[in-house]
Amino acid sequence: MSDKQNVAQGRYLDKPSQRLIFTYKAASITIAVFCLCWAMLFAFHQRWHIAFLEILGAFVAAISWLLIGRGRLNAVLILSELAFLAIAIIFCMTLDVPDGKTPRVVHLFLPVVAMLGYIHFLRSKSMFQLAIIIASLASFVLFSSTHFAIPAAETIPNEIRVFGAWFNSILAVTMICGCVYALQREFTAHHSMKRELQAAVRNGELQLFFQPQVDRKGVIVGAEALLRWKHPQRGYIAPDAFIGIAEECGLMPLIGGWVLKDACNTLSKWREDPHLSTLTLAVNVSAIQFVSEDFERFVLDTLDLYRADPNKLKLELTESVTLVGIATVAAKMNTLREAGITFALDDFGTGYSSLNHLGRLPIQQLKIDRSFVQGVTENPQGAKLIKSIVKMGLDLGVTVLAEGVETAEQQAFLLNCGCQQFQGYYFGRPVSIDAFERDSIARISEIRTML
Repeated sequence: MSDKQNVAQGRYLDKPSQRLIFTYKAASITIAVFCLCWAMLFAFHQRWHIAFLEILGAFVAAISWLLIGRGRLNAVLILSELAFLAIAIIFCMTLDVPDGKTPRVVHLFLPVVAMLGYIHFLRSKSMFQLAIIIASLASFVLFSSTHFAIPAAETIPNEIRVFGAWFNSILAVTMICGCVYALQREFTAHHSMKRELQAAVRNGELQLFFQPQVDRKGVIVGAEALLRWKHPQRGYIAPDAFIGIAEECGLMPLIGGWVLKDACNTLSKWREDPHLSTLTLAVNVSAIQFVSEDFERFVLDTLDLYRADPNKLKLELTESVTLVGIATVAAKMNTLREAGITFALDDFGTGYSSLNHLGRLPIQQLKIDRSFVQGVTENPQGAKLIKSIVKMGLDLGVTVLAEGVETAEQQAFLLNCGCQQFQGYYFGRPVSIDAFERDSIARISEIRTML
């Protein structure tokens, strides 16, 4: 698998399904109940130190459940791995020592910890996760092959261990099967979505939504075309859920081409409308699509095919596109710029741009990333950063647009900074083409009447 495919798959796995989240929650509750039951049993036999360890395990499971509910799955995995690895090793070395009558069983939970480490490794590859996996499996081999324990080990009474041997073995095997099942379902869902997405392109299930972009007076000056997948069963799916998969299975050129064709067709229709003919239409272009050899020819041919005005088409690129080489990117952009197409640098401030890059690229617009806009009224550092970006854009002679504007307070701050254009829920949500055209015509007519 290529680096690009690894990245795409990593993005997919980094966003767990509701099924996987439910599995983790159910496992957390099961472990908490399991540990509390053992804690009460050991407390009844006045083995308080063992009861404390079981309560500690229940506490870790409860914290994990709370963190899962708050979307902190990475934190849950790290906490679970470290805590249960330590608890299992302590039990095996001090309390669960095999003899001629009963085997050691707590070590059976170590492969479960290794499975958790593997799941986290798939989501975020790191040496730390590899160390957890190796430590868990090595400990399992050690404790299953030897009677290794500290000299002062205090063995749990056999009348308890006989019962625990069965109960712990069943639970450990069940948890291992649960981990395997969760992984299998996640990968099955992943490959299933690949097939469905390929069918969606063929069956015309992709659709463009339009979000208005306004100037300092609130007048609509254009729109951004946002891709949606109208799934037959699940309804509309946002691009974050499927773009990574599209990149992995090589569908981005096809999907990107469809988006450009639909956008040019829309511009062609707007050209004949006295209310919509002044609007620009912004289209997101992936780095994979942009660097393809025939991208410039395809864009120009598509404009000609639909007789769309190239001056109304705006291509939005992310800062990552510069990684392929600034000279190559600049040459492609200049070719299209000569035809009248404008360019916007999307999500500015979150990637790899430098002043040198901005000076060499024919950029007409900077889009301030929504992550900076959201906390602008509470975060002084974010406010300073936005002021710097706006000043930079004005000094370079490019238009600065802030996306993700949701409140009047955010707009007021941005206006005071000198920001020229705005996009966000405060001005309108992404809607279908019919709804956008209807609302835009009404707003433009109202402004013209006032003038």
